[in-house]
Amino acid sequence: MTTASQPPHPLDPSERERRYQALDAWIDRHFDDEVRFLRELVRVPTDTPPGDNAPHAERTAGLLADLGLEAQRHAVPDAEVRAAGLESITNLIVRRRYGDGPVVAMNAHGDVVPPGDGWTHDPYGGEIVDGKLYGRASAVSKSDFATYTFATLALESLGVPLHGGVELLFTYDEEFGGLLGPGWLLAHELTRPDFLLAAGFSYQVVTAHNGCLQMEITVHGHMAHAAIPDTGIDALQGAVTILNALYEQNGKYEAVTSKIEGIDHPYLNVGCIEGGTNTNVVPGKVVFRLDRRMIPEENPAAVEADVRNVIAQAAARFPGITVDIKRLLLADSWKPQTADAPLVQALQRHGATVFGEPIPTSGTPLYTDVRLFGAAGIPSAIYGAGPRTVLESNAKRADEHLVLEDLRRATKVVARTLVDLLGPVSAKIEPA
Repeated sequence: MTTASQPPHPLDPSERERRYQALDAWIDRHFDDEVRFLRELVRVPTDTPPGDNAPHAERTAGLLADLGLEAQRHAVPDAEVRAAGLESITNLIVRRRYGDGPVVAMNAHGDVVPPGDGWTHDPYGGEIVDGKLYGRASAVSKSDFATYTFATLALESLGVPLHGGVELLFTYDEEFGGLLGPGWLLAHELTRPDFLLAAGFSYQVVTAHNGCLQMEITVHGHMAHAAIPDTGIDALQGAVTILNALYEQNGKYEAVTSKIEGIDHPYLNVGCIEGGTNTNVVPGKVVFRLDRRMIPEENPAAVEADVRNVIAQAAARFPGITVDIKRLLLADSWKPQTADAPLVQALQRHGATVFGEPIPTSGTPLYTDVRLFGAAGIPSAIYGAGPRTVLESNAKRADEHLVLEDLRRATKVVARTLVDLLGPVSAKIEPA
């Protein structure tokens, strides 16, 4: 339930600044608690695949309860989870209502790719060395479970009248496209905020991103003994013909440029390939998977049709093979919006103050769950705790880490932004 309230009114500048300073001071006093919260989240694996993520949601809900925040658990039906190739998903929503007014939702995902090799720190240890917290998902994006939780607590610590509300959306399907995470919550009308803030990094506010097409291509030939190769049809040679055509097309993409800062041009990557049965056997089947990134100016349907056409034309040049094409993912791009201005401008303003440098807006070549909120017409931005680039954090690589000072300062930026959007009116808090 919400409480009735009067419309927000301007604050005296000195009073507003006093509130910002009070937020900063509260975050400083409770920063050790925030770090402990994040370490506990990192210590529960969320490797996806296999995607058994309900245990992490349960642990998160318990930690939130310890902080006085009740999390609603929304378990995705097992049949839907299994059909997506995962094992378990429970999405969490924390609702805080302060009165009539806009609802600001903050979304971070807990699922993450497996750690892989090359770690010098325990990927699930939450070790702190030289001011950095190491662990899988420490930067992307369990860090923003902490950022958003403690920004909300800081906001409420002010004890001043507020309006609107906050929703914390902690979801578990970003690695597989988000349709069982934020997409599932939106489809079931469990959330419909007025603004959406999603996990990101501290030194830029992202307002657009690429789309992504992922496909699995199976090339069928005919096995034969390597001593008599002419009796077979080499699926690997057929696959090479197709791959050469795709890579040739990749070179042409460089001429297709985006007008959005931070996004260059489309590109295609073949991330894995497997096939054959033995060294002395002509391979009868080869399977490879490709990832085609789409700039916001491109049409996803046209992009998919073009890729399929390139594959078909190349396959026709290698007699005897047949090709099956399976779409794995079609994630649309997220385009800039004008309605996100109050959120974006507040983040930039406070980011410049807290970090002591301009915080620009830009696009990113990544694709994220934010596209789902954008498609629903919800003004959105990406901002959270992290370094200047994905590369710096080692995200999805060995020794992923987060600089703790970035976590501290990003939490201050988000808390200040919340007080701009939600204060001041009614001081009473009623969980929905």
